[in-house]
Amino acid sequence: MSNSSSQSEKLHHGGRLRAAAKRYSIPLTDWLDLSTGINPHGWQAETIPANIWQRLPEEEDELVEVACDYYGASSLLPVAGSQAAIQALPQLRARSRVSMLTPSYAEHALTWRRAGHQVSMVAPQQINAALPHTDVLVLVRPNNPTGFVFPTEQLLDWHARLADRNGWLIVDEAFMDMTPEQSITSYAASPGLIVLRSLGKFFGLAGARVGFVCAQSALLSQLNHLLGPWTVNTPARWVAVHALQDAAWQAEARSHLLLASNRLRTLLIRHQLAPAGGCGLFQWSVARHAAEVYEALASQGILVRYLNEPPSLRFGLPAHESDWQRLDRALAQINHKIHPLAEPAP
Repeated sequence: MSNSSSQSEKLHHGGRLRAAAKRYSIPLTDWLDLSTGINPHGWQAETIPANIWQRLPEEEDELVEVACDYYGASSLLPVAGSQAAIQALPQLRARSRVSMLTPSYAEHALTWRRAGHQVSMVAPQQINAALPHTDVLVLVRPNNPTGFVFPTEQLLDWHARLADRNGWLIVDEAFMDMTPEQSITSYAASPGLIVLRSLGKFFGLAGARVGFVCAQSALLSQLNHLLGPWTVNTPARWVAVHALQDAAWQAEARSHLLLASNRLRTLLIRHQLAPAGGCGLFQWSVARHAAEVYEALASQGILVRYLNEPPSLRFGLPAHESDWQRLDRALAQINHKIHPLAEPAP
């Protein structure tokens, strides 16, 4: 279940609810899933017109224009979730030296290794030293699971140094919608800068599989040719257009998620799991007894994301008041077993 151990473990993500239900013999309907970092109150689509289901996807629809406006990008390519781009981008380069932030989303390292590239894992403080020996630098911003955000000026400096020798900076901004002012999509027309965005997290539309690659037009053409036609289906394109245009919902969601994330942080502090990082959609707690807490929660039908390097837990946001109370009770019980003499924080 780690983000950075063996290859088989890297394929495990949050949301594997059916596997958890089978492992712990708890019915699927009885679980509280906090493992994904997806907005539990996602954008709700209207009824999709019947004729939308009968039409093949058309690249000439308004999706690209609407997405460029929302992201502040001059050129982008819709893809079947940012995962499609993560898998395809390594195929657009000859064998390269790739530096990958750790801990971070494991699929990036996995796909570059599978494509035959040399991958090195680097901590944030090691990036400057690694850059002269790097052709491609891959970062997640805000980072998953730490929530760390590199300053824009730092990213642009790294990009300039890489671009001077035909290198790439890839920035995965899957969790950036909570703080759009920090995005670097407006710079993505520059050669060698690639920014990935997604409707899965903030909009809560993970099942629609809609993502975007913001980059120079020439690279987008290469990527489009590799992926082939109809990567995003017509109903998903329709949903994406309407969600990206719903500014009122977006503003309300940001306000609600900020309050919920702060509430989650307070709850975890009270149960001696003070977060080491996070963002508007999750909180990340590092604890030597993380595996024990994970198992104890799962035995009660509460699924969170476990990582073993470092031992830590990522908690997504509960959807309903009853879910908040269920998590609170479970952590209180677990904390009492692990720290029997400790008093809960106020």
